[in-house]
Amino acid sequence: MTWLHAILSLGTVVLILAALYRPLGDYMAWVFTSGKDWWLERGIYRVIGVDSKGEQTWPAYLRGVLVFSAVGLLIVYGLQRLQQWLPYSLGLEAPSQPLSFNTAASFVGNTNWQSYSPEQTLGYTVQFAGLAVQNFVSAAVGIAVAIALVRGFAYRRTGTIGNFWVDLTRGALRILLPIALISAVVLIVGGVIQNFNGFTSVTTLTGATQTIPGGPTASQEAIKLLGTNGGGFFNANSSHPFENPTAWTNLVEVVLMLIIPFSLPRTFGKMIGDNRQGYAVVSVMALLYVASFGILTALESAGRGSAPELAGAAMEGKEQRFGILGSTLFATTGTGTSTGAVNSMHDSYTSLGGMMPMLNMMLGEVAPGGVGSGLYAMLVLAVIAVFLSGLLIGRTPEYLGKKIGSREIKLAALYLLVTPVLVLSGTALSFAIPGVRGSVEDSIANPGIHGMSEVLYAFTSAANNNGSAFAGLGADTPWLNTVLGVVILLGRFIPIILVLALAGALAAQEKIPATSGTLPTHRPLFVGLLTVVTLLVTALTYFPVLALGPLAEGLM
Repeated sequence: MTWLHAILSLGTVVLILAALYRPLGDYMAWVFTSGKDWWLERGIYRVIGVDSKGEQTWPAYLRGVLVFSAVGLLIVYGLQRLQQWLPYSLGLEAPSQPLSFNTAASFVGNTNWQSYSPEQTLGYTVQFAGLAVQNFVSAAVGIAVAIALVRGFAYRRTGTIGNFWVDLTRGALRILLPIALISAVVLIVGGVIQNFNGFTSVTTLTGATQTIPGGPTASQEAIKLLGTNGGGFFNANSSHPFENPTAWTNLVEVVLMLIIPFSLPRTFGKMIGDNRQGYAVVSVMALLYVASFGILTALESAGRGSAPELAGAAMEGKEQRFGILGSTLFATTGTGTSTGAVNSMHDSYTSLGGMMPMLNMMLGEVAPGGVGSGLYAMLVLAVIAVFLSGLLIGRTPEYLGKKIGSREIKLAALYLLVTPVLVLSGTALSFAIPGVRGSVEDSIANPGIHGMSEVLYAFTSAANNNGSAFAGLGADTPWLNTVLGVVILLGRFIPIILVLALAGALAAQEKIPATSGTLPTHRPLFVGLLTVVTLLVTALTYFPVLALGPLAEGLM
């Protein structure tokens, strides 16, 4: 019966995504290829002094990304430090400098890692003027970078990859904003709160007094999920009944996280003029997603371990209204994308079950990944795959008519190395530096092997711009706030630099005609090759450290 419910749950999600794949994918392709600007967009371009018809080289495009993100970082940091003087501050003091930096870096980096309890730390103005705005624009930056890489494959000898300011504006206004508005209304109908009530004191059935927080939750919840951001309005995130009241809102939230990442391959196929390539990419994403969900569900349903076996199920840290299946579906989605939203506490999963969300992030979040970031990560892996296949057949590798030479493969290889270096270095330094180790160990709720997993999960989440936590690590310390904030920024923008450089290198090339020796990249053979390459060049990098954490705990 468990597996029947799992198949029905997954089948419902698949049917919805399949129905949206073509219309949403085609619409996004139109958004980024249309020659017409909306009147509101023209007003924005006049204010910021942008020629919407002008194309940019990759260094100019990159400067736009970095300048825009730096300004966003300063604004979110400043709003937090000035919180006590802002309207709707709810009487809350300003967060500390390290925490303000960490939060600003997190939301600008599309990570939304939270080292604090939101309802007890941030007032409404910071929530909707700082965090909610970044939920839109950081997601739009990710989409823009992905589209720039797609243009690199589509363009011929141009040396340009589009206009960042146009891509940013169109992504936010034409894609994210309208879908988020509709989604917010749906969530309000489902019981997600939307108010400015502040804190309300109520008397419970036992006669005790309890403080109930309110807030404009539905509006932030919609874009948190749609933009694969993940930061909760409440500390309990999507397990809180004000954010995710019922089983059907849980399904809606799962779909919101997946619709753009799973539809962008259609946009990719449309823009390069070969929809079969989009089907190949989305097939790899779907295979990895389904496999991850199946394995996690099997591990949690089996409930291995003394406590789950005595209780009859591994329900610790899971909400009764969602059950195991609703929790594993959400966990797979939140970590398979770069959302990081949670409706259950991953720290309470079984030992090997808790490893699966970690593995989803270690894969580079390509199943299906974040908005934009999932597509460009998968295309980088496709470049690696065709390079390896070219070595096997003794030909110069090519992908979509573009030669993959030394420059392209170096950029792709560096892209793959960035995240493991950040994850493993951050984890190692946290335990190796004498003055830091004591602070980190004091932050661990479950010392020993499980504590190792908590710290590893934190750095994996930060470097991959996911934002979910194992829920057993008290990360609001000067060291963790600072180093995780730095890891978030490096994990977001170094890969973006490499992707845009790759886009520029590809756009400068002329397309070469396919020959009998060209590897067809739209057939099942390539789908299998790309899947294997994804597993081998990402997950195996982390095997030694996994053996020290979740694998060791699970095999004890």
